[in-house]
Amino acid sequence: MKAHATWRGGYESLLEDDRGHSVTVDLPADEDGRDLGTSALELSVLSLAGCVTTIFALVARRRRLRFEAMRVELEALRPRGARTIASVEGTFQISTSASEDEVTTALNLTLRTCPVGVLFEQAGIPVRVRLVRSAPPGPSAPTLA
Repeated sequence: MKAHATWRGGYESLLEDDRGHSVTVDLPADEDGRDLGTSALELSVLSLAGCVTTIFALVARRRRLRFEAMRVELEALRPRGARTIASVEGTFQISTSASEDEVTTALNLTLRTCPVGVLFEQAGIPVRVRLVRSAPPGPSAPTLA
């Protein structure tokens, strides 16, 4: 796994991996950037959200847990003047007919094994995610004529 960063001026950099993918990072305008991309710190939180959805999908497949939709919303809390993120809170929203116990078990396994989440844990940054489960929409009821 390799990463390359090429400075483009100001606070903007082009980040590339060895598989042909790239992303631009920059600071927001209120931090003297040009807001041409997410910040590197924001990218770490985006990576956490993406890791949770990816690992949950893997865990769900292994556990034969079917779902219709999934969404992770995270908010990183960085106290004023702090050098980095102090904690992350959010929701894991899923549409499934699986029981709440099944989903909770899969989510807990996901949060323990997500590699990006492990990095946050090792850095002492707590990550709290609340489950929001809903049943998928069922077939529409037949209308009587």
